Amino acid sequence: MSDPVEIVRLGHSGHGATADGLFVPYALPGELVHIERNGERARLLEIVRPSSSRVEARCQHFTRCGGCAMQHLAPTAYLDWKRNLVIDALSQRGFEGVHVADIRGVAPGTRRRAMMKAKKSKTTEIGFYEPESHTLVDIFSCPVLLPELERLIAPLRVALQDLLRGGETAELHMTATDSGVDLSLSWRRARDANVLMDLGQLARDLDLARFTWNNEPISISRPPVLCVGRFTVSLPPAPFLQPTREGERILQDLVLEGVGGAKRIADLFCGCGTFALALAEGRDIRAADDSPAMIEALASATRTSGAKFRAEQRDLDRRPFMTSELAGFDAVVLDPPRPGARPQAVQIAASSVPRVVYVSCNAASFARDARILVNGSYRLESVTPVDQFLWSPHIEMVGLFSR
Repeated sequence: MSDPVEIVRLGHSGHGATADGLFVPYALPGELVHIERNGERARLLEIVRPSSSRVEARCQHFTRCGGCAMQHLAPTAYLDWKRNLVIDALSQRGFEGVHVADIRGVAPGTRRRAMMKAKKSKTTEIGFYEPESHTLVDIFSCPVLLPELERLIAPLRVALQDLLRGGETAELHMTATDSGVDLSLSWRRARDANVLMDLGQLARDLDLARFTWNNEPISISRPPVLCVGRFTVSLPPAPFLQPTREGERILQDLVLEGVGGAKRIADLFCGCGTFALALAEGRDIRAADDSPAMIEALASATRTSGAKFRAEQRDLDRRPFMTSELAGFDAVVLDPPRPGARPQAVQIAASSVPRVVYVSCNAASFARDARILVNGSYRLESVTPVDQFLWSPHIEMVGLFSR
């Protein structure tokens, strides 16, 4: 065995790094470890001197399952590392001295949506892939998921054992909505009466609010809904929601605080209205997203509400709100996908909108767009990190900009 090496820092992906830039998954700063080298990556073989921040993982599948990367790091050190991901991303874009607030985190067992894989060989396996692999890890518990989702794993494994043929695979999108679990199954199988009957029975056995197979509703016992204030949104299949209810409330509070007294607000990349509906009382809201299903759900929820609300389907990457369209808005709220909102940020930077609240799940694209806004004479007042993606390298944040 080669001489042990020392881990000097954590990289952005959560891997430990040596002084010469070699990345070692599951190693921590200050540790002395034996490794097996493979290019710029290495496999951890033995910990000679453990870090004082090392803790026992919560999950029996940790290091095999690719869902979590950081269960071995103590909570305080873990949250400090995540907050520093935001600080480092801002620094790389030339931001120094920006107020980065204390990170706001959620508890284990709160994630309300998950995408799992299923495969039948001799038995049926359900779970997540190994890190950087398409090898499926058959899981029996998950400390990240809400209990109502975790409880579905075992009965789904039994049901799919009878449904799947040898070698077949399927994909399961599970969402815990405010009216029950919405399960969407993607499975390449010819549509026939026997399959439909079996799937319908599965939905009844599991008491699903809705069960969808290849975008076809099989069973709807209760319409899956999202409740925001007095509004109720009937959700399309496999909807995009914030990962946790607790994190959603934290983000909504930060957005409400960020817009202040603004009365006319544009909510761009609005999804199903997580922020638009939270802002709707007493304000004039214009919401836009590229998903027709999401926009229709949002429009239906507000159609007879009496709120000043307009929802439109629009690809904001190809057709962002132009500077002239932004005139008259008191605030803009942005919540783009991971690539960010560069075309839209360019237009906002040239506008006269007084306040911008930017919700992001990617520190790098947020910092890039923040530089565009600041170069357009906005000031980045503060950034608040929010950890909804527990034990992963992903971090959410809310940035507040003002003219």
